[in-house]
Amino acid sequence: MLGERVLRGLQRFNDAHPWDHNAHYHPWILRQLPRRAGTALDAGCGSGDLARLLAGRARHVDGVDTDPRIVARARELTPSGAPVTFHVADALTGPPHDAYDVITCVAALHHLPFTEALTAFRRRLAPGGTLVVVGLFRARTLTDHLLGALAVPLNAAVGWSRNKGRAAPRPVAPAARTRPAEMCYDDIVREARRILPGARLRRRLFWRYTLVWRHP
Repeated sequence: MLGERVLRGLQRFNDAHPWDHNAHYHPWILRQLPRRAGTALDAGCGSGDLARLLAGRARHVDGVDTDPRIVARARELTPSGAPVTFHVADALTGPPHDAYDVITCVAALHHLPFTEALTAFRRRLAPGGTLVVVGLFRARTLTDHLLGALAVPLNAAVGWSRNKGRAAPRPVAPAARTRPAEMCYDDIVREARRILPGARLRRRLFWRYTLVWRHP
């Protein structure tokens, strides 16, 4: 079918011109945060791009990931003396501080038990602190599928623009096995607002949603 051929062609194009969908939201994340903070936690830090950005706002940043290979890469990419420490640890129990002024979690929440993770983030967020999540959800509604369809050509356009039309190497991928998102957006909203009253959630392009919660 023509539609399937078009989708396969777009997939081949995207594979040749990859770009980081999560990093796309980093400027937006920073706009949700105070200009200065004490401590910050990036849960599921990957190669540390966001953690290094948070170091410009926080006195100290802990980046946590369960993948030793990608944590080693994060350490290699981080300048000596930067106020960032990377840990191979569980995002919910591993970081050393009891409370953080900022907690971020990008494209990692669907790998964790959702209710337990948000409960742990709430417990570890200091009063007045900010939690920002960029997550993935399973498309179920017409709105979900329409946003997904719109994202396909936009994804190709952004990949072409960012790579200046040239083929690009793929970013470092985690060694740990990943899994697709299982929760649909409506269930995420319902459970998140039960655990984090007043949380602001929104569907986003490129198969993502965002959550912002400020601890009273």
